Amino acid sequence: MAYDFDKIARDYDRMNHLMTAGLDRCWRKRAVQGLHGKVLDVACGTGDMVVELLRTRHAASLQVTGVDLSEEMMAIAKRKAPQAEYRLADVERLPFGEASFDAVTCAFGVRNFVHLEQGLHEMLRVLKPGGRMVILELATPDSSLIRPFYNLYTRRIIPWLGQRLAGSREAYTYLPRSIERFPKGDAFLQLIQNSGFRIQESCQRKLTFGVCRMYVINKEAAA
Repeated sequence: MAYDFDKIARDYDRMNHLMTAGLDRCWRKRAVQGLHGKVLDVACGTGDMVVELLRTRHAASLQVTGVDLSEEMMAIAKRKAPQAEYRLADVERLPFGEASFDAVTCAFGVRNFVHLEQGLHEMLRVLKPGGRMVILELATPDSSLIRPFYNLYTRRIIPWLGQRLAGSREAYTYLPRSIERFPKGDAFLQLIQNSGFRIQESCQRKLTFGVCRMYVINKEAAA
């Protein structure tokens, strides 16, 4: 991972909800709709995506596994959603066999992969043919009207909040920088297409003026 998230685990949830005015909950809720069976949540962090999965109307039929590299973050996830399974593991070397899961999710984690292509390859490797991968990621909005306000908020206000509330300006200076350099939209979808797996369909949806993007990738079913 590009940043040691153990350092900010205690304040991570509070800062996430504050920075997004609670919209991160709405984005996750939308991302988990329609998923079923065995679901792997990559870079699960403090478990907010796992919690949303276990709140869906299909929750009784779900088997949810969370994977993360941060022990401190995962400890919080286990307290919030103890009914899920958890594995301390690197997304670039997932400890699961091929085609192990019906769905794979990742919320606001892919931009932190050290080797993005390898991480995406692993996520698709463990996804069953006909399965679905859903990724949420923050993005710089396209609108020239909104972008200046967004840049002011992410580059100035968020680091200030990070210092005042979480005691870490460094972590929340890293955040906007990681968003700015991350491939978004069609560029990100092209990486998926180049993963070496057959993709039946891939699309993106801009949420909240494009500050968040939801990528939905359906792996081609077996012949």
